[in-house]
Amino acid sequence: MSSDTQSSLPDPEFLAAAAQSRNATTRQALSSSELLRHHEQRQKFRRLIDPGISRPNSQEAAMASLKILSKISENLIREPENPKFRQFKPTNDTIRRCLIETKGALEYAIEMGFRPEVKDFQPLYVWNERKGEELRLGAQILQETRALAEQKSVRSQKNAAEAKAATEAATRNVRH
Repeated sequence: MSSDTQSSLPDPEFLAAAAQSRNATTRQALSSSELLRHHEQRQKFRRLIDPGISRPNSQEAAMASLKILSKISENLIREPENPKFRQFKPTNDTIRRCLIETKGALEYAIEMGFRPEVKDFQPLYVWNERKGEELRLGAQILQETRALAEQKSVRSQKNAAEAKAATEAATRNVRH
């Protein structure tokens, strides 16, 4: 296997850690139908990210959206009774820029259980507490996707630095 192929593959240790993390959050044994449903839901979330968010947007906009979605879901999982975390305003500048204007991001939030409502003439997206499983699965996929993107970025920077060093070394050798 070439080094180019190896560098594009996820780190086996990272995959093992992600699998352990996923298994640790699944406390009881699941039936085969529940496993199939979880798998299908996870695949749906993955497709909402790629191609849904990643392809039609710039990498910066996509990563900013994933970060905001991750923050919203993590806050809600950590403090499910806090009303501040159970809703978001589409008029908020950060939410508007990262979720409303970024293609596919709002669909991801809706899939995690957020629904549009109007309270006191204010548009809001309010979380439906019956969607706890979807929220947890969506948060896991966001965490895995962001970790893989970070790992890919580090690898890319390392490869670029190595290529630059090799070019500089070749330039020095030619001069001498």
